[in-house]
Amino acid sequence: MSLRLSTVILPVDHWHEGGRAKWQHAEELGFHAAYTYDHLSWRTFRDGPWFGALPTLTAAATATERMRLGTLVTSPNFRHPVTLAKELISLDDISGGRITLGIGAGGNGFDATALGQEAWTPKERADRFGEFVPLLDRLLMEDAVSEQGTFYSADEARNIPGCVQRPRLPFAVAATGPRGLKLAARYGQAWVTTGDPKLYETGTPEQSVEALRGQIEKLGKACAESGRDMAEKVLLTGFTPDRNRPLESVDAFVDFAGRHRDLGFTEIVIHWPIPDSDFASDRAVFQRIATEALKQLD
Repeated sequence: MSLRLSTVILPVDHWHEGGRAKWQHAEELGFHAAYTYDHLSWRTFRDGPWFGALPTLTAAATATERMRLGTLVTSPNFRHPVTLAKELISLDDISGGRITLGIGAGGNGFDATALGQEAWTPKERADRFGEFVPLLDRLLMEDAVSEQGTFYSADEARNIPGCVQRPRLPFAVAATGPRGLKLAARYGQAWVTTGDPKLYETGTPEQSVEALRGQIEKLGKACAESGRDMAEKVLLTGFTPDRNRPLESVDAFVDFAGRHRDLGFTEIVIHWPIPDSDFASDRAVFQRIATEALKQLD
């Protein structure tokens, strides 16, 4: 399977002051997909503009025609399966069936306490995720759903006419732990990783590749147990020890992409440049990577 290149556009721009233009330019550059983060605020961007993911994707759906769109990733931190399902079905309709839902268990960032709750423990996040994904799966495929769960319930929740994409829009499940990988294997059409966070500060690119190899092996075992295959594997870059070095030149990116394609990744996602941030990179080089890099890997 050939390697695809996608981008993630953080929702930091006013739509009529550069936001729309970024999404349209991403399509012009030929990216397979453009994603955005689904947070209420995020890290160093907390005190600046930050817009909602689903309204941004709705606007992007009306401003583009071919490119796939999605979240990378949504989590239960401030979402409920019933309301999320309704919004996703609407978004899939507006986009003409171009939506992928990246979904993960969430973490301890600002979203974890924004609704006034205590931050969940890792076990509770895993418990909630294990209930959230199966319920969302049903809500996106069945006309009416009733279910009483420990954390999430539905009472005659109606979702007619369902997704444009059948039987539902694809899930790209972000997971590295055993419970998350089982969910990915059972419900995911793709798997997402950012690498091993323990290696970000002091690890080497070589150690990162080995860690990713180990994650893929664990995913393979989970898939075998579920009796399903997981061909689509997505790497969200910027969080491995390489950081932004692959975006310093086309050759650097080709080397990085080749090593990770050989591991089995089918899609690599790079951040749209944001000056004076962790995602700063040369715009001209970024555009060359978008238009030239994959040709060198053929």
